[in-house]
This record gives sequence, structure tokens and C-alpha cells, in this order.
Amino acid sequence: MAPPGPPPAPPKVTDVLRRRPQLLWLLVPFVLFLGAVPFVNRVRPVLLGLPFLFLCMIAATLLTPLAVWLTHRADRRADRADRAGLADRRGERP
Repeated sequence: MAPPGPPPAPPKVTDVLRRRPQLLWLLVPFVLFLGAVPFVNRVRPVLLGLPFLFLCMIAATLLTPLAVWLTHRADRRADRADRAGLADRRGERP
């Protein structure tokens, strides 16, 4: 028996994002938690009795599930559309 060939190369990030742009929603929490901290790292202004940085971190924490939900919803829709397109090409019902 011949030895198996080399494993296939993993897909490039640009190829994945071209096929699934909804994954960009997952960058929102990253940007909010890490990218925005240098800009909001202040004690003043105080809003609702909370320092500005603390309020921004609470907002980022509350927006994270929204970004994940939007990604999930868009991914499901894209998957359904892919399956429907594949079924149409075969002459089947999805």
C-alpha cells in the first residue's frame, strides 16, 4: 500500500472571510475589550456613578452576546442558502 500524501493545506483566512464575512462580527468584542481601552482609560467623566472605563467594559460585556448572536444567525442563513442552492442543482427539495 502506498503511503498517504501530505495533508491538505488549511484554508487561508482571506478565503474563509470571503466565504463567511459574518465572522467579522466576532471582532467586535475584541475591539471593544482590547482596542478601545487606551482611549477610554479615564476615571472622569463619571456616568451613572461609574467611572467611564467601568461603564465601557459593562457595555462591551453586554454587546458581546449580541455580536455572537448576529454571527450565528447570519451563518445559519448562509448555510441554509448553500444547502438550497446545492439541492436546486441536484433537482431536489432542501
